[in-house]
Amino acid sequence: RPVTRITGWSGTRHRGQYWPWQRTAGTRPSPPRPAAAVLAAAPALALAVVGTAAPPAVAADPPPATVPEFGFTDCPALPEGVDPPQWRCEVLVATGSLTLGSRTIPDLAPMTVTHAEGPMPDGSDGQVFGALRGAPTPVPGPGRLSLRPEYGGRSDFYSDGDRMGLFTMRFRVQGPLLPKSCTIGAGDSPVELHLRRSGSSERISKNPPVIRFGSFDDPFTAPAAEHCGPLGHLLNDRFGLPAATGNAITLTSYYTFRTYD
Repeated sequence: RPVTRITGWSGTRHRGQYWPWQRTAGTRPSPPRPAAAVLAAAPALALAVVGTAAPPAVAADPPPATVPEFGFTDCPALPEGVDPPQWRCEVLVATGSLTLGSRTIPDLAPMTVTHAEGPMPDGSDGQVFGALRGAPTPVPGPGRLSLRPEYGGRSDFYSDGDRMGLFTMRFRVQGPLLPKSCTIGAGDSPVELHLRRSGSSERISKNPPVIRFGSFDDPFTAPAAEHCGPLGHLLNDRFGLPAATGNAITLTSYYTFRTYD
């Protein structure tokens, strides 16, 4: 059936494949092959561097203490001509662990991903990306390095069984002696994650609607850091980048939504 691609988002999703906790049937074209991935660690020395329908109107459920706060300020503007009440703004907050090259970051700072989806005027399904936000996470080891996640420019939120589509990221490497441009997955080679569901999803709350689920990707390719100045070569050597094997990400995510009416 026809699908619609919207400026600012590079993927589309068919009805019946909307929700991250659903197991969906059928087939679809395989997303692009994983190309790049994330980062890790830090050196010692003075190198400190491189290192669709609204939920029923019922009394609100008291969410468990572990549920993050959700915000809808990054909900994107909708395409012209659509019916807003049929569109949802979806927000996902994820935490977990990341292994890149020779280093493991056991506790990633929470990352929040926001996008919208719903039917287009011609009946096809569309999505619009909103934002990826996340604080820097310190990299274990010598040096004072941290990684800050950024959107890589392409996403595809289709679900096909336990496969959860494509999401691209960049990781800004922050450190005392590094330029602000130092990035893993820079330019046209962002880190490509093809996440897969792990275990069963759990409904945490009906009002507001909150779902918890796990996901992971391994292996994927972690590219070399770029635009890092004279310390770039040392940073990549120290942390084993680029790395074609041994890279992994494991996430626990909380999902909610609201309609545009």
